[in-house]
Amino acid sequence: MASEKVETVVAGNYLEMEREEEDSKSTSSKLSKLFWHGGSVYDAWFSCASNQVAQVLLTLPYSFSQLGMVSGIVFQLFYGVMGSWTAYLITALYVEYRTRKEREKVDFRNHVIQWFEVLDGLLGKHWRNLGLFFNCTFLLFGSVIQLIACASNIYYINDNLDKRTWTYIFGACCATTVFIPSFHNYRIWSFLGLIMTTYTAWYMTIASLIHGQVEGVTHSGPTKLVLYFTGATNILYTFGGHAVTVEIMHAMWKPQKFKMIYLIATLYVLTLTLPSACAVYWAFGDMLLTHSNALSLLPRTGFRDIAVILMLIHQFITFGFACTPLYFVWEKFVGVHETKSLLKRALVRLPVVVPIWFLAIIFPFFGPINSTVGSLLVSFTVYIIPALAHMVTFASAPARENAVERPPSILGGWVGSYSMNVFVVLWVLVVGFGLGGWASMLNFIHQINTFGLFAKCYQCPPHKA
Repeated sequence: MASEKVETVVAGNYLEMEREEEDSKSTSSKLSKLFWHGGSVYDAWFSCASNQVAQVLLTLPYSFSQLGMVSGIVFQLFYGVMGSWTAYLITALYVEYRTRKEREKVDFRNHVIQWFEVLDGLLGKHWRNLGLFFNCTFLLFGSVIQLIACASNIYYINDNLDKRTWTYIFGACCATTVFIPSFHNYRIWSFLGLIMTTYTAWYMTIASLIHGQVEGVTHSGPTKLVLYFTGATNILYTFGGHAVTVEIMHAMWKPQKFKMIYLIATLYVLTLTLPSACAVYWAFGDMLLTHSNALSLLPRTGFRDIAVILMLIHQFITFGFACTPLYFVWEKFVGVHETKSLLKRALVRLPVVVPIWFLAIIFPFFGPINSTVGSLLVSFTVYIIPALAHMVTFASAPARENAVERPPSILGGWVGSYSMNVFVVLWVLVVGFGLGGWASMLNFIHQINTFGLFAKCYQCPPHKA
């Protein structure tokens, strides 16, 4: 009986949202519906797939040079599965939280639910604070990485300006994301973003195969533990893009349908990341150890220029994905989150961009910064905390009995779920955070010692006289 009651509550409120969607369809223009206002399963899939395979696509060959071909492939498959599992856990916790709140007649129509609020509602303020710290810090540096990537990529088309100057320029461009209200409004951007990364991935694959192996190519990885675990944590970072899962779910008309979306998105992403990383590493081998951006080794052609331009646009989109949850947090702190004035919200959001801009100028280390963020922040944000939170939330028998989303029986039900969660926590704590943190910090410090903070042009070739 309890489960039937839960289903009624969930379905009732989601149907309410669907009616709201239908009303909006009758009053808004067809153009607006097509490009601006999304909430379907397809919109969520495009958002997940587009967000997951951003600039990191260009650094995965660099990770393969650190790991070696076999380890690179294994870690992509392994972390792809692990990331999909923890995304499912976040989904289950979101639905649980939302159902409980809606039983209390809480209205979320003008309020975007976020991960720290889910933790607060289910587990209390200490969990909320923990989730808020790690999630915001990760998304802050995720936005920084997109800005660094913009400067790194444009340099391969126009090297008349150094990368630092390009960072200033793209920081101003990315600040325009303050005008995008929520993930509902990324419909066309998510769709285009996935096309852009698909083109870039297959360009890298085909261009590398046509280019062939460079003379005297060597594939010596793995050679050092530091490099090995640095590469592994970059892949951990690659499949840790579900820090915005809750916000994407909340933008759906039927959030309970999200649970398989991330897995399907991951499977598609693997069709891009595996061929491109393998092909580039096969062609250039150990040269990638000093070229963290794969585009820097591919010959200058019209196809490469198209890839660079498409990735620049995509990084603008991904900057918005990473920054929008930060905008929401800041709006709630200032007290304007539920206002209907888009201009007022945009003006309030602008200060969020300033520290991102500044950090991108201080640490322009495209590639190594991914591993550092992966080990120190992604490990807790989207792996350890969701697994622990799921175990604690459903620790009691009544909580498991009344759970809205029960673990799949094919995975062993609650016993299988707890076993997998314990494995995730221990693995990521030891390998991701422990060994990965040690390796990525050593590599990061090496970059600082080599190039210095505020590096004007990181890994730029010397200009010919």
